[in-house]
Amino acid sequence: MDNRKIDLSIADGIGNITLIDPEHHNTVDLRFTREFADAAVRCETDPTVKVVVIRARGTVFSFGGDIKEFIAKRDVIQAHVRQMAAYFHNAILTLNRMRAPVIAAVNGMAAGGGFSLVCMSDMAVAARSAKFNFAYTRSGLTPDGGSTYFLTRLVGPQKAFDIMATNPTLNAEQAQALGIIARVVDDDKLESAVVTLVDGLLALPSQALPRLKGLLRTALNASLEQQLEHEAKSVSEIAATAETMDTLKAFLEK
Repeated sequence: MDNRKIDLSIADGIGNITLIDPEHHNTVDLRFTREFADAAVRCETDPTVKVVVIRARGTVFSFGGDIKEFIAKRDVIQAHVRQMAAYFHNAILTLNRMRAPVIAAVNGMAAGGGFSLVCMSDMAVAARSAKFNFAYTRSGLTPDGGSTYFLTRLVGPQKAFDIMATNPTLNAEQAQALGIIARVVDDDKLESAVVTLVDGLLALPSQALPRLKGLLRTALNASLEQQLEHEAKSVSEIAATAETMDTLKAFLEK
């Protein structure tokens, strides 16, 4: 029997990572984290991948950690969760550092680790009916998946504490207003909106997106002086490429 949790397909410059266990609400268990880490590495090491899209089958993006598995592994729970975190966090690091931007297409509820995946994406597009709830502290746990890192930078430390300590369920519009997601679309338009977005990103000159992602990453920890130097180095280097010269000429001709 096929018990896979993740499907990966790579075609036309897109790495499609799909959560494929809707029967169990795409929960995050040990198998999930292993397969997710493998998919992330395969996307990172494939030179044809220009954009990665994370989406989910069914009516739920992900309910987060599989509590049933936690209880079943209670005798070895610390080692079990540590192993899960190692795979999951390796995937997060891989997707964060890779040159290709990561787009999350969010349908239904994104909770726990599922919400963490939304926060770590370079851009999230949500269906209007999508919901967001961390639920870690309500379950007696603490957050993982880099969520304390990413959420603090998205909304600020006080709001991050509020969201993670009190566990409100945010609707798509609230999440967008907080800067957690970038766009909200009608449910039946989610897939077409993501396809249109990705097509537009792929149409950009090949070095623009990876360099933009790199600059936004360094901006998180650099001083203004350091970031200005990063920007100057990047724009001067990319300006010197033949592709950019051709693009600038075409732009002028318009």
